[in-house]
Amino acid sequence: MAKRISPLMIIPPVIFAGFVALAAVGMFREDPEALPSALVGQSAPPVQLTAFPGREGFDDAALRDGKVKLVNFWASWCAPCRVEHPNLEALAEEGIAIFGVNYKDKPENGRKFLDDLGDPYAAIGSDAQGRMALNWGVYGVPETYVIDGEGTILMRFAGPVTQRVIETRLRPVLEEAAAKAD
Repeated sequence: MAKRISPLMIIPPVIFAGFVALAAVGMFREDPEALPSALVGQSAPPVQLTAFPGREGFDDAALRDGKVKLVNFWASWCAPCRVEHPNLEALAEEGIAIFGVNYKDKPENGRKFLDDLGDPYAAIGSDAQGRMALNWGVYGVPETYVIDGEGTILMRFAGPVTQRVIETRLRPVLEEAAAKAD
């Protein structure tokens, strides 16, 4: 008599093959380090912020003002936010509008952070509960979004904005969006 293979013996190799296929798909993506965002190409979710002490805030209309801009989620307790800060200041000096979202932070700590390091933001709001960040799909700070003049998300970058990120990721998207706006 021929021996039959138990169906239970087939399950582990099938599960293993599934994991291998999943890993292969992830490794061979265009940019395996990029976190995908379902919001790219869609209108930015609603702006739900409270006032940040001593600063002008922003709303949905500010994201749809006809100009390309960045929305940057940051916090005073975030070490990578300190790393990216000089690069954000340099972008602001170039004339790129950056809207800041102070994420799950105490207002006085956020204010001190900006007093110590400088303030690259055209406008700032506070997201103390993290509701806006949740709606935008933020994994953690810092995260930066490129928004076109109609309020459409063109790109999301999770992590600190470094010179390399500016040159290889942000600048090409900003330049393409500016060319379309002209």
